[in-house]
Amino acid sequence: MSQNNMAYVGTTTNFKPKSRLFRFYGGILFTLAIAAIGTVASNLPILDRIGAMLTSILIAVVYGNVFGYPESIHTGIQFSGHKILRFAIILYGFKLNIDVVINQGGLLLVHDILSILVAISITVLLGKLFKGEKMLTLLLGIGTGVCGAAAIAAVSPVVNADDEDTALGAGIIALVGTVFAIGYALIRPILPISPVQFGIWSGISLHEIAHVAAAAATAGPNALEIGLLAKLGRVFLLIPLSMILSLWTRRNKKQGEAKRAPFPWFLIGFLAASIIGTYFHIPKIILKEISDVIGPFLLAAAMVGLGLHVNVSRLRNRALRPLLAMLIASIVLSVFSYATLWF
Repeated sequence: MSQNNMAYVGTTTNFKPKSRLFRFYGGILFTLAIAAIGTVASNLPILDRIGAMLTSILIAVVYGNVFGYPESIHTGIQFSGHKILRFAIILYGFKLNIDVVINQGGLLLVHDILSILVAISITVLLGKLFKGEKMLTLLLGIGTGVCGAAAIAAVSPVVNADDEDTALGAGIIALVGTVFAIGYALIRPILPISPVQFGIWSGISLHEIAHVAAAAATAGPNALEIGLLAKLGRVFLLIPLSMILSLWTRRNKKQGEAKRAPFPWFLIGFLAASIIGTYFHIPKIILKEISDVIGPFLLAAAMVGLGLHVNVSRLRNRALRPLLAMLIASIVLSVFSYATLWF
């Protein structure tokens, strides 16, 4: 072999590892960069109403449909959309104070269970009636009943949802939840309920923690405190719900595939984070940084990785009917949970 050929072989051999590193780290940095842009942009008028995660998803969807999916960094994007997603859900566990939920939110847990049952069952039933996409409909029902995009992100790997369904579900739930939060704040002055009742109503019916905080805060600090407590109960119920879904998924798989059904190990991490945040003496400023800054940012980056898969031309066929089912279910949940305040 000539020296030129030997040099060429050596160059090729050295290039491949660099290429693999670029596909991996380049993809991760790409999703983090878009999440950072989305986080900054979410401070702008209008975008400040929908939040950093939805803004990041929208940027990713626009990029993917205008410039195409960046295949050259696919490995890192996939890592963000799956591995970083699970890590973000684990960090989300620091938001959950188990001791407060168990000792102070006992009765509220009954409301929370009813909310989850109503939201999921009505969304799924309407999805079947409207002949909507089954998986996307299920994700929207879970997001409506439990804790919005975080719930969708948590259960997606459990029920084997694809990336497009997960990104669509998270984006829809964040947008609709924002509209409902604004609506709650606007109608609060005309409702014949106390600030505490309004906080409970917000906590047991609105989609995300941020939506509950935004709506309940308009009724004062007591409403905000009880609203967040009610919402944390729904977050707590994400753990048993995910376990039930895992068993359901395994049972519905063919016998030969049953062993390959994934167990949601990351939810053990979610529970561990909740226990650490509740019972270990960690400075509140550190917990707040993890749960309110690092966790949401990583979740936004993960959603960017999923949002790049969304094909806008398919949105009308795939998302319209599940969206309609989820909208009706959200209205029913609001009315139902309002009625339960008097019992």
